[in-house]
Amino acid sequence: MSASVPAINKDARARRNVLVLATAQGLYGSGAIIIFTLGSLTGQMLSVNKALATLPITAYVLGAALSTFPASMYMQRFGRRTGFMTGAFMGMSGAGVAVIAIYRASFPLFVAAMLIAGFYQAFSQFYRFAAADTASEAFKPKAISWVLAGGVAAAFAGPQIAIWSKDLLAPLNFAGAFAAAMGLSIIAQMVLLFVDIPRMRAEHYDARPRPLGVIIRNPRFLVAVFCAMTSYAIMNLVMTATPLSIVACGFSVADAAFVIQWHVVAMFAPGFFTGYLITRFGVEKIIALGLVLLAACGIVALSGVSLARFWFALVLLGLGWNFAFVGATTMVTDCYRPEEKAKVQGINDLSVFGSVALASLLSGVLFQNFGWNSVNMTIFPFVTLALILIFWLANMKRYPS
Repeated sequence: MSASVPAINKDARARRNVLVLATAQGLYGSGAIIIFTLGSLTGQMLSVNKALATLPITAYVLGAALSTFPASMYMQRFGRRTGFMTGAFMGMSGAGVAVIAIYRASFPLFVAAMLIAGFYQAFSQFYRFAAADTASEAFKPKAISWVLAGGVAAAFAGPQIAIWSKDLLAPLNFAGAFAAAMGLSIIAQMVLLFVDIPRMRAEHYDARPRPLGVIIRNPRFLVAVFCAMTSYAIMNLVMTATPLSIVACGFSVADAAFVIQWHVVAMFAPGFFTGYLITRFGVEKIIALGLVLLAACGIVALSGVSLARFWFALVLLGLGWNFAFVGATTMVTDCYRPEEKAKVQGINDLSVFGSVALASLLSGVLFQNFGWNSVNMTIFPFVTLALILIFWLANMKRYPS
């Protein structure tokens, strides 16, 4: 008993930060669900070329991809709290411009709004890394997964807010939902005032940072980044096309919101125990489990287009994303020293969201030109390659040369 008290005291600040960041994750996630549920439908409404329906989602992810590295360096200079509040401000601004774009029936302006909102996503993706900043090595996997578990609240709140608010500014379809997303970003800024993470300065470091080339040549880092890219890109590829496919099959927007809701529950609910599973079974096994579940999603989705199959496939997609992405994030945190975290985290998320941006654009093109099945067939080659790499890494650790 006495041995556990120091560990708890040591992580007292980390636990407070986890609570704040998990709350911020829920607020950010609720707004993001509104965007992912209604963004492609709004794009389809505003765009003359329906193949560009998912371009707003692509712009959203592209905004994140372009700003991840600058966001990481910005926080290194000004601190986590200032960075996170800046991100929430950009989310508020993007949602506000989206309302104006719908009022003006301007597809280009709506795409620009989603690009701006993507900056919020870039900053919010560092919540998981920030949770580890003040955590002990033993608490780190749990801190990461618990922050992501904050998305469970978003899974229930986001779709309901989208449904409730989409006609709030009628006859401007969907404008009310983006106004609601704007309000969520304002609340997030208030919550983020309570982040308590000291800003590290050069004099606090134990050693000089290694050259970036040395770090990224580490096989463990390369495999971790590839698995993170694969899991997030596949999740986005399928999720972006899902509302379009559900509506195209004759179901309602409320049905699409229901499926997305349970997908997001599956994404974040395992966060309450993923950290424990990583500690218990090893990060490689949990990543591999996640990749297998992503493949299972593709198999279910290819088996038919009933609402039950959409639901089951998207639940598997969410579970697979959680295990693979949380595992890959944990693996990345093992590859850098404190003085190296800003640039390494930035490179990691730049790679991840670059792939996600490409996946979201590909999602619309594949769906409009080749159908729902083509979206799901894309899963298998990337999952197979990621599984090969993770098994290779695990064997290399087990049988070092």
